[in-house]
Amino acid sequence: MTPRDASDDSRWSDLDRPPLNAAALRRGLVQEGGLWRDVEVVQSTGSTNSDLVALAGAGKAAEGAVLVAEEQTAGRGRLDRQWTAPARSGLFFSVLLTPGAVPVARWGWLPLLTGVAVATGLSRSAGVDTALKWPNDLLVSIGGEERKAGGILAERAGEDGVVVGVGINVTLRENELPVPQAGSLALAGAVSTDRDPLLRAMLRSLADWYGRWRDADGDPAACGLQETYAAGCATLGRTVRAELPGDRAITGEAVAVDGDGRLVIATEKGVQEPVGAGDIVHLRPA
Repeated sequence: MTPRDASDDSRWSDLDRPPLNAAALRRGLVQEGGLWRDVEVVQSTGSTNSDLVALAGAGKAAEGAVLVAEEQTAGRGRLDRQWTAPARSGLFFSVLLTPGAVPVARWGWLPLLTGVAVATGLSRSAGVDTALKWPNDLLVSIGGEERKAGGILAERAGEDGVVVGVGINVTLRENELPVPQAGSLALAGAVSTDRDPLLRAMLRSLADWYGRWRDADGDPAACGLQETYAAGCATLGRTVRAELPGDRAITGEAVAVDGDGRLVIATEKGVQEPVGAGDIVHLRPA
């Protein structure tokens, strides 16, 4: 789908959900010597990840490009699971990163790093306590129940790039939830649902964590990423069932996230089995 520019007249169809201010976002985020080079806001597109991967492949986007959509009509999560939400009800954006000298084996930390950055940025700007469900979900508490309010998807872009996409439900109302297990920042009692400062906070946090990680050659322990992720990971300490391809499953306690970003599950047989995000079909409470 071809992106439509954010100046489309339909942007005022829901006054409770004003459009993003692209010019103000650029002024606040694009700075000399900073990570973010450009911030583009489009009214509607199929998937910001697909668009940015295509732009990178065509040589039309460089590291630090940010693509934001007011609405995604074909948003995707892991394993091409669908992600839909009403226009301007959330923040749906993708960024292009080129980790350079960081060993490719450590690039798997990028979605986990993004989770830490997003959770940190939202806790500061929205005043909402968030938790991370390994490998790529952002959880909020609504009425004492954990619900998914966001997700992260990382995809390779050519030989040297990674596009990381983020989707966050901001003002989604109870009657708009795609499934009962979903949530939003508003339903979790956010002190602010103004999407402009929320997006700025997340992207600034992401630039900070990415810089630390890259400066440490992608070593998650040296830059504090591994410890910080573990501290905010709601999966650890719980009994889970990891469903794998070929109808295989592992059940046990999630005890750690290892140096490769894999979830370590301690089974009843006393065996510790690491599971990678790319290997898992579902991770459920056991």
